[in-house]
Amino acid sequence: MAMMNKSKLGMVTIFCLGVVLVWLIFFWQPSRPSVATGYPTPVANTPAGGDFVLSSPGGPVSLADYRGKVVLIYFGYTFCPDICPTSLANLAQALSALTPSELEKVQGLFISVDPARDSMEVLKIYTPYFHSHLLGLSGTPEQLAVIARQYGVRYMMQKPNAEGLYSIDHSSFTYVVAPDGKLAATLPHGSSPRQAVDMIRELLAAKRT
Repeated sequence: MAMMNKSKLGMVTIFCLGVVLVWLIFFWQPSRPSVATGYPTPVANTPAGGDFVLSSPGGPVSLADYRGKVVLIYFGYTFCPDICPTSLANLAQALSALTPSELEKVQGLFISVDPARDSMEVLKIYTPYFHSHLLGLSGTPEQLAVIARQYGVRYMMQKPNAEGLYSIDHSSFTYVVAPDGKLAATLPHGSSPRQAVDMIRELLAAKRT
């Protein structure tokens, strides 16, 4: 009887841990200081978005360079073990679902919040792996802090381990910018590629009318 009770207790414990893990992955957004600034970067109820200029493997890139296109922006870092690759893979699926003429009017941007490790050489290899219409960007900690506030993004570097490796807690939204340069929507982590495709086509159709 005691062994059965222990077995049941173990199953309940595993179930509870699973629930906590799911909550951490899909719902938790850290509210601690940002790695770039050392002070909280609050998530705005309605982020303003707006233009910015960052470095890319090919030189400086401005959001204004893509005026007339739908731009999908994701903030993360290349050492991210699972959340970023999953989000970028979904974004790549959405881009691949577009027709060639639609794809010409769309651009994906991956903004690294880990400039210490994500050099332009790293981004040049990492981002095209997911899709050719995905461009890697980064900048100085100060630049990233300003853009994070514009888009309501939060991120924080965790304490490095004995080998000096560290992770970064960060918001996991895809920001959809309309052809006029204004932030149109934010897609939460776990959104399907179909949801992104529908949003892109809706914005492209609105541009034509």
